[in-house]
Amino acid sequence: MKYDIETFRGDLFGGLTSAVVALPVALAFGIASGLGAAAGLYGAIAVGFFASAFGGTKSQISGPTPSMTVAMAVIVTTHASTLTEALTIVVMGGLLQVLLGVFRVGRFVAYTPHVVISGFMSGIGVIIMLIQVLPFLGAPTSPEGPMGALRNLPAALGDINTSALVIALATLAIGVFWPLRLARLVPAPIVGLIAGTLLGMLWLTDAPVIGQIPAGLPQLQFELPSAAFLVSAIQPAIILALLGSVDSLLTSLIADSLTGTRHKPDRELIGQGLGNMVAGLFGGLPGAGATMGTVTNIRAGGSTQVSGIFRAILLLALLLGLGRFVEPIPHAALAGILMKIGWDVIDWRLLRRIHRIQRHHLFVLLMTLGLTVFVDLVTAVAIGLIAAGMAHARQLEGLELDSVVSVPLLDQTFFAGDARMANVDPLSARVGLVALRGSFTVASSHKLVAVISVDIRDHEVVIFDFSGATHLDDSAAIVIEQLIGVATKAETEVIVMGLSGDVGDTLDTLNILRRVPGDRVVATLKESREIAARLLDNRAN
Repeated sequence: MKYDIETFRGDLFGGLTSAVVALPVALAFGIASGLGAAAGLYGAIAVGFFASAFGGTKSQISGPTPSMTVAMAVIVTTHASTLTEALTIVVMGGLLQVLLGVFRVGRFVAYTPHVVISGFMSGIGVIIMLIQVLPFLGAPTSPEGPMGALRNLPAALGDINTSALVIALATLAIGVFWPLRLARLVPAPIVGLIAGTLLGMLWLTDAPVIGQIPAGLPQLQFELPSAAFLVSAIQPAIILALLGSVDSLLTSLIADSLTGTRHKPDRELIGQGLGNMVAGLFGGLPGAGATMGTVTNIRAGGSTQVSGIFRAILLLALLLGLGRFVEPIPHAALAGILMKIGWDVIDWRLLRRIHRIQRHHLFVLLMTLGLTVFVDLVTAVAIGLIAAGMAHARQLEGLELDSVVSVPLLDQTFFAGDARMANVDPLSARVGLVALRGSFTVASSHKLVAVISVDIRDHEVVIFDFSGATHLDDSAAIVIEQLIGVATKAETEVIVMGLSGDVGDTLDTLNILRRVPGDRVVATLKESREIAARLLDNRAN
């Protein structure tokens, strides 16, 4: 990618916008975690810088997230008796993330179906808007997430801060109606932020503002823990690592869908892990890829790692004394910006086609969206992946079974030219052919028994033809063993033909053909014909 002045300008605006948006969020998350407001800011700087510098997603913004904050709150109250122990768990979790990246576990997230990503994205958009409803009306943000915001909404509607509402509406209007030709020069979020701040400073002065933020560099807070504690800390560290990894890689997928790029998942895990290790060493809150910050960055023009690095440097500058310039920003101005961002995050491209989506895909999409909003992000994705996998398996079942050919072979045709078969009944078909073409997996394995068993019992000899099979997983291989068992019980002789490559290796490794005599495992149809004729001749005599 060519890096020019236009790209740099986009990164500059992206970093600036996401820094301003991230500041109150980081402070709030720090308080919610039990580590304090400063810990949220330290985490936003450490994770944000190292994940951008060493991660694998160009436009991703990292920092404290809701799921990591909740996990840290549990660690502080349940798994650690001191601040040092809690931070040790953060460092261990970061180290585990680095190891996950080194062992290339992250690449498997790339197989997430689009309907799951779409449901997750749309759910995130709804969450962003729900959370911002309260500050939009001038009320404090609920620490209980979107459901807390809905519970507190009646009280907020009964006591609306008119100044905050006007600021929020003005900021939102700028985001919606700012001309595209001007957005190339100055992004709408920046204009809205400046306009909202000026309104709050000059006229509508009773709207709630960000206020004072912590200042000064953090101190190294790591001490060597006891061996007993390290053993007990493994479990919460694993949970923290897995949660942060899933959070980050899902945000990477969302960034990919918005930018049309492809992230490097294993490198992303290494960058996130390094960031969390540094955060833990300096008393910071652990973090992950932040969907809200990433979308804000992209919408404001950020397209490379420079935006994330610039954001971290800006937050560090605020920590070192420039915070007074951010203190007068009204929460309502941020709410107006985020309302527009939340609306844009929703996957309208797919939702507009909702009436055309296949029913099982629609179910997965709506279920993922609902769980994202009403339960939590990780549960939504986990169950969404399971449901999508089951739906995909059902589709594969039909495709794979269509590739199975089970036909009777007329004796008169199959044994044409064989003197031993000269006087056979012209309608007899004592040999059956079961030909498997393509790939066979767990999706079709169980149906194979029901479909093929009846045909096997109808013949005296059955030929299993694997010459067109390209892949057989363990489940399908076990089913082949069941089919051979069906033939044995029905006293049907079995011939196996055309084994090679992956299919042959799978059957051989699992010892599936142990009931089939070695001389009945052949390469060609000609050999199968000769063996079938001999077996039928033996039966007749």
